[in-house]
Amino acid sequence: MDRRVLVTGATGFIGRRVANTLAKEGWSVRAAARDPGAILAPTSIERVAMRDLAQPADWSKVLDGVTHVVHLAGIAHAPGSLPDALYMRINAEAPGELAQAARGKVERLVFVSSVRAQAGLSADHIITENDPPQPIDAYGRSKLEGERLIAASGVSFTAFRPAVVYGKGVKGNIASLATLAKTPMPLPFAGFDNRRSLLALNNFVAAISLALASERAANETFLVADSEPISVADLVAAMREGLRRPPHLVKAPLGGVKRLMRSLGREAEWERISGNFVIDASKLMGIGWRPSVSTRDGIVKMMRAENGAMAP
Repeated sequence: MDRRVLVTGATGFIGRRVANTLAKEGWSVRAAARDPGAILAPTSIERVAMRDLAQPADWSKVLDGVTHVVHLAGIAHAPGSLPDALYMRINAEAPGELAQAARGKVERLVFVSSVRAQAGLSADHIITENDPPQPIDAYGRSKLEGERLIAASGVSFTAFRPAVVYGKGVKGNIASLATLAKTPMPLPFAGFDNRRSLLALNNFVAAISLALASERAANETFLVADSEPISVADLVAAMREGLRRPPHLVKAPLGGVKRLMRSLGREAEWERISGNFVIDASKLMGIGWRPSVSTRDGIVKMMRAENGAMAP
């Protein structure tokens, strides 16, 4: 039987790579986005339009003939700029409707949730799936509710809670830190020895591919992160190594850096760079997933790819 996978959010940072990789692995891929003309993919990939998830949609057409689904479409974390109800509509109700429509028709629905469904910006212990979920904002709560609605639908599913994903084309906090790393100035991160888990895009795509086919992934929720966490100091040093520059990091009083960021209204960013956030992905490794990219090597390669020094 032909394996046909629907990938929603196929114009996104993760969705583009997922669609292209699955096509190379022999899947028939139907890539869906609000603007299918913007999907960068080989001609072998079928492009289809997907309605704005802010409104209820009929999923029957895009699901026709599909055996598997990877649902990536949604609103990313954008603090303070969107109403809570919109997060809930797009990140929870829409996936729930998709799951209801897919029940009895598809073999597996892979839902890309977020580690923010599990925890806040930092944690004083290693995070595992056994921890009670404690989202702290509308984004995290909406992702957790999306997981619940999918599980309640009766469709065979796998939910992923990935750490921050990085790779060529990344946006958000990793991109902001990379921009800082590109400057010639010394950066005050030498004293930041806290540990944070990240996730290489290649490692995450491999996890998604595994979940589509593994019976051991059925109706399970997995945290996903690279094998080892990295300190902020080592992260910036790896970025500058990717630029073929010395780290050029200096020590500064952490209290002073904290006060500066607070005065700039960047307290959330302070918690991200100063706190620990370590994820244990051993549950996923227990069903056969093996992250092939270490965080340090992945960051070096990302910076060289962004600057045209080497292929991604």
